[in-house]
Amino acid sequence: MGAARGIAGSYRPEQQGCFLAAGERECDWFVRMNNTGGAVDVWEVHGIDDADLVQSPEGYFYFPGVIAASELLLVQRDLPPARN
Repeated sequence: MGAARGIAGSYRPEQQGCFLAAGERECDWFVRMNNTGGAVDVWEVHGIDDADLVQSPEGYFYFPGVIAASELLLVQRDLPPARN
């Protein structure tokens, strides 16, 4: 995470890895969860096997490692924060 805050506004990672959405509905949920006040990007990830994912206590899956930039494809850019 470096100096950046997490999508939920936290200063520490919720898990030691990168959360990955299982589909469009879950992706939308993560985007709506954004409360950092800024826009977010959505990336498609390739080259990760489902067997390599770990389930968090909250029921979401994450990859416990580094995802190479060559495995990423930007699919949506600068999505505004949801207004509730």
